[in-house]
Amino acid sequence: MQRIAEGLAATGLRVTLLCAAHGRAPAEETINGVHIVRRGGRLSIYPRAMAFVRKHKPRLVVDIQNGIPFCSTLVTRAPVTNVVFHVHKEQWPIVFGPVGGRIGWWLESFLAPKIYRRTPYVTISDATGRELAGLGVEAERVTLVPVGTEPIVQVDTPRSPSPRLITLGRLVPHKQVEHSLEILARLSDRWPDLTLSVVGEGWWEDSLRAEAERLGVADRVEFTGFLDETAKHEQLAAAWVFVCPSVKEGWGMVVIEAGGHGVPTVGYHSSGGLQESVVDGVSGVLVDDLDQMTDAVARLLEDDEARRAMGEAAVRHAATFEWSASVRTFAGVLARSARGSKAGHGDAADLVDLLERIEHGRDDATHTLAVPLGVDDLAPALPLGAASSGSA
Repeated sequence: MQRIAEGLAATGLRVTLLCAAHGRAPAEETINGVHIVRRGGRLSIYPRAMAFVRKHKPRLVVDIQNGIPFCSTLVTRAPVTNVVFHVHKEQWPIVFGPVGGRIGWWLESFLAPKIYRRTPYVTISDATGRELAGLGVEAERVTLVPVGTEPIVQVDTPRSPSPRLITLGRLVPHKQVEHSLEILARLSDRWPDLTLSVVGEGWWEDSLRAEAERLGVADRVEFTGFLDETAKHEQLAAAWVFVCPSVKEGWGMVVIEAGGHGVPTVGYHSSGGLQESVVDGVSGVLVDDLDQMTDAVARLLEDDEARRAMGEAAVRHAATFEWSASVRTFAGVLARSARGSKAGHGDAADLVDLLERIEHGRDDATHTLAVPLGVDDLAPALPLGAASSGSA
């Protein structure tokens, strides 16, 4: 959403992105033309967002529903678009326990479809579109906006001379990094020099370190913590296989980043979005359980030719996604939403015209767009663009 917001801001739209506050970025700043406002915390961001929309009266609102709905439709007559990266059914009980999980699933599966019953949806994969249909969201209200690819950071790091696996993401239970540790343990007899790099940070790290000790592989696991872009891509470039055992992924940008370095991915069919970020059997392998994942990783480690062929296919696949196309498609959704609105904000023809110009690659004028950004995967919001700077 940061990249979509930047793309819209570059055309002249005044874009505000509202997300939860945290200790690693200021309460307000402007990055690449996007005014970022950080308020509230993990759950208090939701009422703060509703108050923000009510007070500032933006002409368009985009809700990012990562499980919990922002409910902007209750406080504004402006057109609202709801963005859902993936449905969290499997994740609720893992993160919040059985009782909290049932409450969360009720919010996502029952309340949200009612609140957004007249609202257009945007998602990033066909798999999520099918899940939304299962919640009663009509297909004609859902638009697929593919995720673009960040330019792959070029590094001089050579491929590791010894077999090396990598797992990259937040260290939380539903990412199932334990499966990567288990694979390392199961394959240790065949590849005594096999290592695993775990890139990322999160509150589950101590449990993962304990699991590595229990499995007897702690000396061959590197927990890197959070890495900047260059260091992250150095880790990817050195790896042989990217292991993505997550319960659910809306898309899997890390798969594309790994692919940019010629690293094939092994992940789960059931994760949803990986069905599109991985071309099964071409740029990687999708499996159904841990045993199959272990076998797939083993085959790629032992078959140099197959691993190189999949890596080359992953490079080609990664190059097919462009943010400019995503921004144009997203603008088209907003244009149709504004055109069909009877919100009482006066003549919306000028706003519709600008959005259609963006959709077709033309832009001018200045208008306002507000983007309340949800907490990612039911966890505290992470800094957006905190590593870079820019001006309005």
